Amino acid sequence: MRPMPWFRAESSHDPLAFAVCALGIAQITAWGTSFYCLGVLATPIQRDTGWSGGFVYFGFTLAVLTMGAVSAWTGRAIDAWGARRIMAGGTLLVSAGLAALAGAQAQATYLGAWIVLGVGMRMTLYDAAFAALVQVVPSRGRAAISYLTLFGAFASSVFWVVGHFLDQAVGWRTTLLLFAAINLVVCLPLIWLGLARRESADASPSMKAEGRASEGKPLTGRARTIAMILFAGVMSLNGFVFGIVTVQLVPLLEAAGLATAAAVWVASLKGFAQFAGRVVEIVFGRHLRAITIARIAIGVLPLSFALLLVAQGNLMALLAFTLLMGASQGVITIVRGALPLALFGSNGYGAVLGLLATPVLIVNAAAPTVFALLIEHWNWFTAQVVLTIAACASWLAMEAMSRWYERRPA
Repeated sequence: MRPMPWFRAESSHDPLAFAVCALGIAQITAWGTSFYCLGVLATPIQRDTGWSGGFVYFGFTLAVLTMGAVSAWTGRAIDAWGARRIMAGGTLLVSAGLAALAGAQAQATYLGAWIVLGVGMRMTLYDAAFAALVQVVPSRGRAAISYLTLFGAFASSVFWVVGHFLDQAVGWRTTLLLFAAINLVVCLPLIWLGLARRESADASPSMKAEGRASEGKPLTGRARTIAMILFAGVMSLNGFVFGIVTVQLVPLLEAAGLATAAAVWVASLKGFAQFAGRVVEIVFGRHLRAITIARIAIGVLPLSFALLLVAQGNLMALLAFTLLMGASQGVITIVRGALPLALFGSNGYGAVLGLLATPVLIVNAAAPTVFALLIEHWNWFTAQVVLTIAACASWLAMEAMSRWYERRPA
């Protein structure tokens, strides 16, 4: 079996392996303790405070909107001051936000804590980590991004279990305080040490060969602007789809005909599908261009949602839907970092990701509310049709972008 590139003896002084492993552990921890914490703590918070479920989840929506509002600034700050400093500062904010959330007695304090968390999450989660890896190993940024995403596939699974256990043992407030401490004790040193070294300017040819397929020269001028607009549109449509799936997968499967226990079991396989999709991209996609990977990953979405529409309670069809959709989402996470790198280059990469993430995060925050309104005013099937149309629109937008890219003047 061929070893992973970073384990070769000649790369003992190569910063890629250390940066990816350090950031990988930090990303599992940061995602699990902040972005996914309501997965198991929302009900205990409602029960203890008497607040409605809608209000409790509105705090998270406010955090995602805050992430969108500060995204462009964060990207510019990463380019100006370095991802190491920004991610370390973001970790401090995440810890402060979790501590404030733990002590929140009033609704205003609760919402304020989520705003702090929103700023911190934007400074520490994937978009910042992608930019950090490109700063550490600019010649192999796409490969590093692919490896990093392998770590994040199970963040929710790990910390939902940990969060549930801690809530049962010490309550939700102490659980959040422990989450805050974990970020300080685990994430902060990993970020600071893991990003301390950078690839040398004269990296060996074999190291640079570990990168992916040749992507051509970065776009400039009008072509760069058009590509940014097109890609932001593609990813915003994806943000609508996955903003809903992230919080509504179990209800979607129930509405398609599964009993609750079966729906939970099938939904739990999404994390495995994400991981598998990323492994396939690493093993078989290294000689494909990033835009080709994007077309394949996004092209799978309409097929998966078509299965959801026609399943009518068929377990195998709904299992296939979940696995295809999960694998697609796993690879699209890589695309979110790899395609901008291929199209626009490593210079100013943080700012580019910041601009592209702004509309995506806003759509992602609004999507669950829009979907709930569709269900309330029509029915689950109509809402599923809308979701399928959005998936088709994302695929058509990606195809249009690809055709434009191939036909543009060189």
